[in-house]
Amino acid sequence: FLEMAAYFCMKPKMGEKEVSPHSFFSIWHEFSSDFKDFWKKENKLILQERVKEAEEVCRQKKGKSLYNIRPKHDSGIVSKNCSDT
Repeated sequence: FLEMAAYFCMKPKMGEKEVSPHSFFSIWHEFSSDFKDFWKKENKLILQERVKEAEEVCRQKKGKSLYNIRPKHDSGIVSKNCSDT
């Protein structure tokens, strides 16, 4: 534990000789709970952005026709017979 506290540059509070686990983990708990809250907010914002993008793509695809309609050409047996008369 003391090696880990030294790695994170924790110094003992006034009047204490060593860093206590309680002081270290109380700070760590605050940090981790704040980080979790921010993480959830960021994920929610990213999800909302992706939903908006997907809705926009869907609207664009609905605006376009899924198939093309070509005009009917006068070529075939019936059109040749009608033009001869």
